[in-house]
Amino acid sequence: MARTGRLAGKRILITAAGQGIGRATAIACAAEGAHVIATDVNPALLAGLDGMETRAFDVTSQEAIDALAAEVGALDGLFNCAGVVHNGNVLEIADKDWDFAFDLNVKAMMRTIRALLPGMLERAKETGAVSVVNMASMASSIKGFANRTAYGASKAAVIGLTKAIAADFVKQGLRCNAVCPGTVDTPSLRGRIASAADPVQAEKDFIARQPMGRLATVEDIAPMVVYLLSDDSRFVSGQALSVDGGVTI
Repeated sequence: MARTGRLAGKRILITAAGQGIGRATAIACAAEGAHVIATDVNPALLAGLDGMETRAFDVTSQEAIDALAAEVGALDGLFNCAGVVHNGNVLEIADKDWDFAFDLNVKAMMRTIRALLPGMLERAKETGAVSVVNMASMASSIKGFANRTAYGASKAAVIGLTKAIAADFVKQGLRCNAVCPGTVDTPSLRGRIASAADPVQAEKDFIARQPMGRLATVEDIAPMVVYLLSDDSRFVSGQALSVDGGVTI
């Protein structure tokens, strides 16, 4: 049976698809008719993603990136969702944490795009358009937050990377955009709340910075990614689109 939906006929690869925003987006893309290649460093987390192609993928390994690029071939869409959040101000951040934040949040993204882009550009010759979506954050060049030195700096770099790629390849049919979520109720956030000295107060503080009075759900963010991967956003490129519940009003 032919697939139908806004992403029908499109092959889309998603990193960190095992949980959180990555998983919600994989499910949403599949519901819109995409052939989804869902990847995660922990393949056990990919269980239950029925009807999708799943595979283990460590985005920090150049060898793994090269192997993936050789195996998956040309793609219509790529969602770089993998990332990490470090806590601490500039006096507290350790060099190893700074380096890891940039290795995972920026360098891994750059390497993945670099490896998959040639195939995507070939695909664009056939279809006229392909799309890359990068996970950034409202905590970036958009807005500063306390105790997010490494995270904010690395996510600001993601926005710069996104704009550079968009500018370089706009005439070849590639669109590249970044999604900048607010505070999202994910396993990552729950881990940060649990590790706080006062978890109850920590959760209240996270909610308090959202003008809408609640945390975002992963289902609040996935539709923006679907939109950017679809032809509905065919005239959108080089943008950092906030889905932040009004934090940056």
